[in-house]
Amino acid sequence: MSEEENSQYEIGQDNISPFGLDIHNPVFLISGLSIVVFVLITLMFQQGATEFFGWLRPALTSTFDWFFLSAANIFVIFCIVLMVTPMGKIRLGGEDATADYSYLGWFAMLFAAGMGIGLMFFGVSEPMSHYASSMGGTTVVDGLRTDWAPLGAAAGDGEGARNLGMAATIFHWALHPWAIYAVVALALAFFSFNCNLPLTLRSAFYPLLGERVWGWPGHLIDIMAVFATLFGIATSLGFGTEQALAGFNFLFGWGTGNVAKVLLITIITSMALISVLRGLDGGVKVLSEINIGLALLLLVFVIVVGPTAAIFDSIFSGAAAYVANVIPLSMPFGREDANFSQGWTSFYWAWWISWSPFVGMFIARVSRGRTLREFIFCVILIPTVVTMVWMGAFGGTAIAQVVADAAAPVKAAALELKLFEMLKPLPLASVTSFVGIVLVLVFFVTSSDSASLVIDTITAGGKTDAPVSQRVFWCVFEGLVAAVLLLVGGKESLNALQAMAVSTGFPFTIVLLFMCVSLYLGLRKYSKP
Repeated sequence: MSEEENSQYEIGQDNISPFGLDIHNPVFLISGLSIVVFVLITLMFQQGATEFFGWLRPALTSTFDWFFLSAANIFVIFCIVLMVTPMGKIRLGGEDATADYSYLGWFAMLFAAGMGIGLMFFGVSEPMSHYASSMGGTTVVDGLRTDWAPLGAAAGDGEGARNLGMAATIFHWALHPWAIYAVVALALAFFSFNCNLPLTLRSAFYPLLGERVWGWPGHLIDIMAVFATLFGIATSLGFGTEQALAGFNFLFGWGTGNVAKVLLITIITSMALISVLRGLDGGVKVLSEINIGLALLLLVFVIVVGPTAAIFDSIFSGAAAYVANVIPLSMPFGREDANFSQGWTSFYWAWWISWSPFVGMFIARVSRGRTLREFIFCVILIPTVVTMVWMGAFGGTAIAQVVADAAAPVKAAALELKLFEMLKPLPLASVTSFVGIVLVLVFFVTSSDSASLVIDTITAGGKTDAPVSQRVFWCVFEGLVAAVLLLVGGKESLNALQAMAVSTGFPFTIVLLFMCVSLYLGLRKYSKP
């Protein structure tokens, strides 16, 4: 930016410091009060809230499935274009910038923040759900209908059903979600590190809005980012709580009622608070590296002691099926598999988009010194490969168990129990199941404290050194929102969580589409490839 633009930016700042806080007043107050009001109203009118959440999610995904699918395709194409054009040579932070973290530390943080809990929760359940449905059956699991058009496979074709189930699963966890994260992360990193703008969502729209980003247009963008992040993380925390609690009950016979859910969320939120107090390097980075190490050990263990040949066949055949079918799976129009595109894909894309402010900003903070080409390759392609291996190992093992024994317990287990039922026939089942619970809990903690750091940065006007008390506030409310949605949802608690993720993801999809335009203009104007 020019000196004149920088001086105008400084004049346009609206920071105040009441009660020792350092907040960007409209964003903090409006988003904070709105969350408090939401929690109170939801608790006061639980029956009405349950009915509303039950209606909201399918209403949005069935009406706007074409929109979610089209937008996700645009994000993938946009990232590919940036990577293969001369713009890929641009370095985040300038030509002389160096990376703040090693590849191992960098990848551990972005992956742990990006989808750690999701891989633990859906790593077994989703391949099995798609496998069962593409065999010709129709299943309803926690409100998600899993029947879908098997892309030409004959019903009852076991190997074809497995490969297509793996292709559908990889589709939801590979290129498209990471492209969503990459768009936000690139925009934030470029405008912060290369243009000296604050690290907040509004900065990414400077080429489109100019000085208006420091006024109410910018406030609204940041407020939407806070809502999307809070409810997106609450959805993941809800999934993690359900799975961890099911695991404890599976191993030790603990209860799974509302008291147990609230107690577990309280304990894990307290752990997240400790991590928040330790900061990025002392908390998030350390926990992320520990969790990646544990996840790798569990992955290797399953591959070695499980049906190794079937696992490798599942990995490579599933990857090949994904490559062959990624285009038909991505088509937003003329689909015959409405339940798959609406019940699964639309929800996933809205969920990833609701996570994108949080994950994107977090990745941006730790990605200084990377070129655009290097960034996109590492953030999109490497997680795609890891996803193929993870889903092939865990999902492939479960499917192999069902093929060997049609009455295998993993087949009929609830979503949150499938991981533990898959591990049960393997050696050291109690140990590996406990490791699985630890992974869920630590992914829970890293996601929560990372989200707290990000929301605090947004509400402080882009400052990364705001008072710790503000991060504590957001960390507590993340846990509180997750607890409230789990409680009012009752048996359909996961639907309530999903509904809020979709409802915040929908408007933010529009924000991300304009962000692509703004980032392209910014790269053209402010950088020399």
